[in-house]
Amino acid sequence: MSDERIPVAVLGAAGYIGQEFVRRLADHPRFDLRILGGTARRKGARLEDLWHLDDPPPEGRANQTLETLGPSALQRRGIRAVFSALPSGIAGPIESELARRGIAVFSNAADHRMDPEVPLLIPEVNGDHLRLADRRPAGRGLLVTNANCSTTGLVLALAPVRELLAPKTVQVTTYQALSGAGLPGVSAMTITDNVVPYIPEEEEKIERETARIFGRLGDGRIAAWPGRILAQCARVGTRDGHLLAVTVEATRRPTRAELERAWTDFDPLGREGLPTAPSPPVLLRREPDRPQPLRDRWAGAPPRARGMAAVVGRIRWEAPYLRFFTLTHNAVRGGAGGSVLNAELVDRRGIALTAGGADG
Repeated sequence: MSDERIPVAVLGAAGYIGQEFVRRLADHPRFDLRILGGTARRKGARLEDLWHLDDPPPEGRANQTLETLGPSALQRRGIRAVFSALPSGIAGPIESELARRGIAVFSNAADHRMDPEVPLLIPEVNGDHLRLADRRPAGRGLLVTNANCSTTGLVLALAPVRELLAPKTVQVTTYQALSGAGLPGVSAMTITDNVVPYIPEEEEKIERETARIFGRLGDGRIAAWPGRILAQCARVGTRDGHLLAVTVEATRRPTRAELERAWTDFDPLGREGLPTAPSPPVLLRREPDRPQPLRDRWAGAPPRARGMAAVVGRIRWEAPYLRFFTLTHNAVRGGAGGSVLNAELVDRRGIALTAGGADG
């Protein structure tokens, strides 16, 4: 790993996740954000005029304009890694072409999450899955995806206690924030005074992705975790923060103290020194009415990791059933922050962005 900062671009910079990428990369110690990509309709628009987040654009970025550049142009401009906030369905072929040209891709889109050769990564949980990249053809860029925003919260909360419980079945009901639908999002007439108990493909994503992330890597492939996952998803009228109600049917009988200690001691990246890694990544709340989106979505420390921690609370353990709530910030931990953390782990472990290259 050299000391030179890595030139990067954000694609889809006009969207909600794209702007969260900009906020997290604007002054990053390892990634040099040079290009903000947008559609032809947005070409030349100033970031300040498109900004949707509560905080103002990062210092020095308000007047940066969006550019419309394809993979070949990004390659000519010296971009070595792209953070993709492109919509699912559009992202897939563009990300594949970027990787073919030797540009690393850290994607928030769903298109490549289930590709057998692509790591679907949550660094605290399955960092070893990065070994899938060892089989890339020479000259091909690394392609890493983060998980669905609700999957991320579920997996982070389960990971510390999974071995203790040896779950047979995991049931999860999600209460998902409006920002998870992106921009322009859900209409006010649809969500005001209402809860919508359906989000297209969301339940299937949670079930498939959780099984893959918890799966075992061997012989260049991942054997999916065999536990059963049953998901139900609803859209609610909060802006940010996905709240999940989880019920685990366990085959083992740890004590409640053992479960709580597993959550509080969980910090597998504590020695990695990754700028965006929260320490600890799971926070345990003992109040009867926590976590709550308004009060807990920005959990995580140090400051660069704000919004990156999962918050677990309202724990009830009546063997064989463990019940709890967990909350994560969907646009941060379940979105842009998750992809930035993936890139930091790749960089710290010295994995080449391009197969056969000397970078990393």
